[in-house]
Amino acid sequence: MSDATPILLDVDADGIARLRLNRPQAANGMDVPFLQALHAAVLQCHGDPSVRAVVISGEGKNFCAGGDVRVFASKGEALPDYLREATAWLQLAIAALIQLEAPVIAAVHGFAAGGGGFGLVCASDFVIAGRSAKFMSGAVRVGMAPDAGVSVTLTQLVGLRKAMEILLTNPTLSADDALAIGLLTKVVDDDAVEAEALAYAKQFVDAAPKAVGATKRLLWGGVGATVTDRLPEEARTVSALSGTADSLEGLAAVIERRSPNFTGR
Repeated sequence: MSDATPILLDVDADGIARLRLNRPQAANGMDVPFLQALHAAVLQCHGDPSVRAVVISGEGKNFCAGGDVRVFASKGEALPDYLREATAWLQLAIAALIQLEAPVIAAVHGFAAGGGGFGLVCASDFVIAGRSAKFMSGAVRVGMAPDAGVSVTLTQLVGLRKAMEILLTNPTLSADDALAIGLLTKVVDDDAVEAEALAYAKQFVDAAPKAVGATKRLLWGGVGATVTDRLPEEARTVSALSGTADSLEGLAAVIERRSPNFTGR
C-alpha cells in the first residue's frame, strides 16, 4: 500500500465505518496530504446516514507516530509555514471527529504518539488498546507544543496534574498506565484489538442513532466548545515554535536517534 491512498475508508452492511491510517512505512506519520485525506474521510462519514460507528486503526506496526518528522525536518526555514497548513488540517479533522454523531472507537497497537496519534486517542469516544501499545505526547521533546486539542482533551480525561506531567515530561505510557489514569477504555491482548473494537462498534448498529448522537453531543458539549476555542492558539504556538533552533534540533535528534542539545533559541 502506498501514500497514494494515505487513508482507507470502507463502510460495511451494518454501518460500521473502518477508517485506516495507511502510511505504514512512516509509522502512519502525518503530512499535509495525509491530513487532507483524513479530514475528507471523516466528512464522508458525516455525510453517510448509514454510518453507526467509526473504528480508527493504523496499518503496519504502529497506530500513529504523530507528525512525520522527516517531512518536517526537510522543510528547513519554511517549516512554520508548512506547519500552519498541516495544523489547520489536523484541527479540522479532530473537530470533525468530535462533532460526528456516530461514536468513534480507536483501535490502538504499537505507538500512539504526537499530536496526531495521541491527539486521535484523546478525541475518540472509546479507545481499545493492545497490551504492548505505548502512548506519548512527544511535542516538547522536539521543541514544540501539543496540538489536536490535546491541551484541553487530555486535561479532561486525566486531570490537570497528570496532564502537566504527561505533556511536560513526555513519559512513555504503557497500555496499563494509560488505562489506570483514564486515557483508555479497555486493554486487551494484542491480537484481539481489532475484534474488540468492532465489538464495541456493533453495540451501536441497532441503537437509536439520534439518541446516541445527541448523548455524545451533550457529553462533548462542555469540552468541545473549549477545544474549538483553543485550537487557533495551539496552531499559532506550534507554528511559532517550529521556527526555533531548538525545534529544528529536536527533529534532527529524533531522526538521528540521539539526545537533543537544546539552547533556548
